[in-house]
Amino acid sequence: MASNPTVSRAVLRALFALPRPLKRALAGPPRRCGEHSLDLDFQLGGRLLARGPAFGTSTPLATRRKLTDDAAPLLLTSETASVTTQAMDIPAPDGHALPARLYRPPVACGLLVFLHGGGFTTGSLASADPLCRMLAHHTGVRVLSVDYRLAPEHPYPAGLDDAVTAYGYVLENRAGLGLATNERIAVGGDSAGGNLALETAIATHGRPGPAFALALYPVADIGRTGGSRALFAEGMGLTAEAINEFEQHYLPGGYDATAPGPALVRRKDLGCLPPTYLSIAGFDPLRDEAHELARLLLAAQVPLVARTFPSLPHAYAAFAAFSPAAHTALLDAAHTLRTALRRPVA
Repeated sequence: MASNPTVSRAVLRALFALPRPLKRALAGPPRRCGEHSLDLDFQLGGRLLARGPAFGTSTPLATRRKLTDDAAPLLLTSETASVTTQAMDIPAPDGHALPARLYRPPVACGLLVFLHGGGFTTGSLASADPLCRMLAHHTGVRVLSVDYRLAPEHPYPAGLDDAVTAYGYVLENRAGLGLATNERIAVGGDSAGGNLALETAIATHGRPGPAFALALYPVADIGRTGGSRALFAEGMGLTAEAINEFEQHYLPGGYDATAPGPALVRRKDLGCLPPTYLSIAGFDPLRDEAHELARLLLAAQVPLVARTFPSLPHAYAAFAAFSPAAHTALLDAAHTLRTALRRPVA
């Protein structure tokens, strides 16, 4: 089935269009957390994924990267057909070039520098393509997807350096990207990319920094145990074992508590962040740290829109083409971003 993305997409659509009682029979008893149940489509999807290619930490990283990229065409939706793309390379200070892809909706205002998820170790322009197309389509905002360097080949702060470089490139090349002087720039990402987006916003504060930050279920701590990381350690796609591997690859020397870094909840400079959208998934190992981050941002007086989607798992936005609940959640983020960037720079 996976060898033909078009057929696979049709089969998946038919499966998720089944009557709810039949989907429940296929998915099994509801998985609950307190008063909430995991969204039925995601529970059914989880069962299907469990029968597919292995994606655990025992699978070589190169294979996992390929599987992630190969799955992307399954997640495309025809509603984004009007979005056009342009490949480009962004020059970096040390001489390497960052591959990037610019998405343009038919009528565009502002630009989002987008950083993909993947635990800092997987993900690419290909894997991020469906989500970037949907964001461009639903926001009317240009999206610049950045292929930052990955760990373990390039541990922290290489990915962050690339993200900051990409943001600086946008500032210096507004006209070439179609941006007027009064159009706003945002940074955003999902999961690991959400972490990089928030770190980039802090690092570029005052350059000028971005007008807005979008963080979908971001990594907000390093080395955390217990709580939601233990509660959802298995069976939710993102496992505790995988998180531990990601963190070891990204920070092979461990987290340095004496210096600012990717453990956002331990930083003292969160007040540098611009207005921020933060989404929190209820069935996510990273749920608790995202809630903590929201509290810290409010305490730092950062203008914040924080949304909790109690029935959704980690990485829900990637599946918005199939899940109505994920599609609705993504539209919420898109509406907030569109509203923020449609205001012209003073």
